[in-house]
Amino acid sequence: MNTNQKDQEKRGGRRAGAGRKAGSGSFGEPTRPVRVPESQVASVLDFLAAYRASRNDPAVAGEVYRPAAQPRPLRLPLFGSKVQAGFPSPADDYVAEQLDLHQLLVKREAATFYVRVQGDSMVDAGIREGDILVVDRSITPADGKIVIAVLNGELTVKELSIKPHGIQLLPRNDAYPPIDVPQESDLTVWGVVTGVVRQL
Repeated sequence: MNTNQKDQEKRGGRRAGAGRKAGSGSFGEPTRPVRVPESQVASVLDFLAAYRASRNDPAVAGEVYRPAAQPRPLRLPLFGSKVQAGFPSPADDYVAEQLDLHQLLVKREAATFYVRVQGDSMVDAGIREGDILVVDRSITPADGKIVIAVLNGELTVKELSIKPHGIQLLPRNDAYPPIDVPQESDLTVWGVVTGVVRQL
């Protein structure tokens, strides 16, 4: 045994069969690295935590996922009169009902998450940089839907195109070309975008 081997043994070196086996993590399946924008790390971790819990994973002792804290309903007045974007006209200002934005935007709470937009590839669909998207992962992705997808390790929001000649991810900005998705590509759709939240 040479000196280098002795030093490696002293340091504990890599041993055959050592380390975590593939599929032994909390999800029970192999994992791989994915590049995620720094601004989205917290959203991704929250999504994975909810996904793991919703699968009745042993890591959460078989409990079905429920949000840690139910949001307090916040119902604000919704006026019956519509706001004129053109020539103004007198309005009969009356409150038609009380509106809770959470109830309006979120249909399936356990299957919904939010993600913030980076970039301008979807501006023609009314999605701008900095917007917060409401994403429902219980909706089946279909042709024409705007989706959150991971293509070959890259997270993106695009319109899904499913045609007989193949699948594409379509930007809604003429400055960007369509993205072809070959059959051998690794494409995962995380969910369908159902709403956009924007602060002016």
